[in-house]
Amino acid sequence: MSPDALVVDDSSFQRSLVSETIDDWVNIVDTAENGQEAVELFAETEPAVITMDIMMPEMNGIEALSEIKQRSPETTVVMVTSVSQKEKMREAAKAGADGYVTKPFEAEELGSELDDALDSPVTN
Repeated sequence: MSPDALVVDDSSFQRSLVSETIDDWVNIVDTAENGQEAVELFAETEPAVITMDIMMPEMNGIEALSEIKQRSPETTVVMVTSVSQKEKMREAAKAGADGYVTKPFEAEELGSELDDALDSPVTN
């Protein structure tokens, strides 16, 4: 059975792209366009996996990651963010991110990162 997932990005294009990329490997329960919405939807849907952008309005991805990890340390969070945010990626790692890929990403790269972060293959 595929793990439930939440896709978080302020860009509707990126939400669609990530969703389409991981749809064969996980069960997408919802999408969110900012960190605050992600935290609220996480509480409602309790997904096992979250893909999260860093730079978003209202609440950024690192703040949302911290809140989610405080509530549920076992939830897997993979950051999907732009190359120019290396320092932010270090902050995300300190906040508990389980992995990251940089935009633009290849489908295989994101799938491999999910496999590694979950410690079990979701891709075939």
